[in-house]
Amino acid sequence: MKILIAYDGSGCAEAALDDLQRAGLPAEAEAQVISVAEVWLPPPPPSSHEIVEEARQVKVPADLKRVYSKGSDTAKESLAMAELARDRVKINFPAWNVSADSSCGSPAWEVVFRADQWKPDLVVVGSHGRTALGRFVLGSVSQRVLTEAKGSVRIARGRVDEPGSAVRIIVGIDGSPGSEEAVRAVAARTWPPNSEVKLILVDDPLVPTVVGKLIPPLMETINESNAEDWARDKETLARFAAMLTGIKIKVLTEIRLGDPKKELPQAAEEWGADCIFVGSAGFSNRFERFVLGSISAAVAARAHCSVEVVRTSSS
Repeated sequence: MKILIAYDGSGCAEAALDDLQRAGLPAEAEAQVISVAEVWLPPPPPSSHEIVEEARQVKVPADLKRVYSKGSDTAKESLAMAELARDRVKINFPAWNVSADSSCGSPAWEVVFRADQWKPDLVVVGSHGRTALGRFVLGSVSQRVLTEAKGSVRIARGRVDEPGSAVRIIVGIDGSPGSEEAVRAVAARTWPPNSEVKLILVDDPLVPTVVGKLIPPLMETINESNAEDWARDKETLARFAAMLTGIKIKVLTEIRLGDPKKELPQAAEEWGADCIFVGSAGFSNRFERFVLGSISAAVAARAHCSVEVVRTSSS
């Protein structure tokens, strides 16, 4: 498994490192910690020798600017910060192959660019929602990475718990291939003893208008439709629960009524969940994901816990 960890030294980034220990990640993995320096001022002018040597390595002015930015004090501090985070990850995951690197530019775009190049299985970023209101508006970096990244993204909000303690996971189910991939992602992880996963399907039933209630045939049709949907929802949950057979984790199912954007975060808060797994809507391109938004992005913004948005390579 390849894991890209965005780190900026903030409290949110520290929480994201703590959250890794409760994400069910494998004992062996390849991880890369990246810190991005926002270099607004040019670095000191290089010597003539440096100009000649580094100009040989680049073909366009933009690349040359990037090379020189890497030599600034801010960039060096960013690399040192990434190395400290790398050492911390190594302590928690001694069998991981962990590297550290820095980049210069817009943090969100640099993380997405690195993900496009390296193609990790999971990108981990911290959420910058610092207050109750902040949970409804993700930080600009985490929101951009969640929207633009092609692969799975974990918006990490760490909790203080004893290492190895049980984990509670919610998986949002809607019967789509995306939610199936979310269940498969949970099934592929290794969870501590006594951990629990709750598969939640949120249904938005038909509700008759005042006029509709006065028309018996219409009411009967609506009730029949809702009853069919309820039966179908139970079958869907049973089918997805069967995918977790053989995994050492307790499986629960629940049907809730309402809007999944609100109900999934609410359910997580009521149950004390550590993380919500949701599938991606699978838009055809980044523009659609940015303009249309998705349930997964709304859940990530509202939830009090970590949220992992699972995408396949074709999502």
